Amino acid sequence: MTFQRARNEEQREIRRQAILDTALAMLDEMPVADVSLNELSRRVGLAKSNVLRYFESREAVLFQLLERAMGDWLAEVPDELAAGVDPNLPARERGDRVAAVLSASLARQTVLLDLVNAQTNVLEHNVSVDVVVRHKRSALADLTTADGLLRRYLPELGDGARSLAMLTLILAGTLSAYCRPSPSALAAYEADPAVAALRLDLRTTLENAVATLIAGTMARS
Repeated sequence: MTFQRARNEEQREIRRQAILDTALAMLDEMPVADVSLNELSRRVGLAKSNVLRYFESREAVLFQLLERAMGDWLAEVPDELAAGVDPNLPARERGDRVAAVLSASLARQTVLLDLVNAQTNVLEHNVSVDVVVRHKRSALADLTTADGLLRRYLPELGDGARSLAMLTLILAGTLSAYCRPSPSALAAYEADPAVAALRLDLRTTLENAVATLIAGTMARS
């Protein structure tokens, strides 16, 4: 892909979206840490200096993708909760159903979880204060949305709903990396079935953890 010089705001926005779409495609092929600005520039057909006219760094591109992925998930999960949670069930059963829906939904969001997991040790480095502030404001708005969703089905959570939403995302991001063993680890599980007990399934493990968090938050509230 080769671009001509962007001469107006519409063309600049097309250029920005092309950079984001190319970076997103790269995340389907490689972990976040391997997405380099040089390779992104090559694939999008721009000099690195031109990419930096639109995003101040590789990390700024990834922050935009995190915000996009979070928005996409928050647009999908309300329908999934509506289909999977009966509001007339007792609180404990509703909590378990919410945990099941959230874990199944998040387990499918590979890019979102990779970026959440990389946020503090990758994305928040090599970026300006302005970029971090903008992202944190976006994250706060997303947490407010998630808080409202949880309270709709679990009003018993009270003020704990916001913390629960944040912890669920952090857990999902961390577990997504842990539940993706290396070839050496897979070979170790094959060689010694006794250690295979340490291999975790993302969806099941996340569901159990979130159900426990929900039960504990409701008990404390």
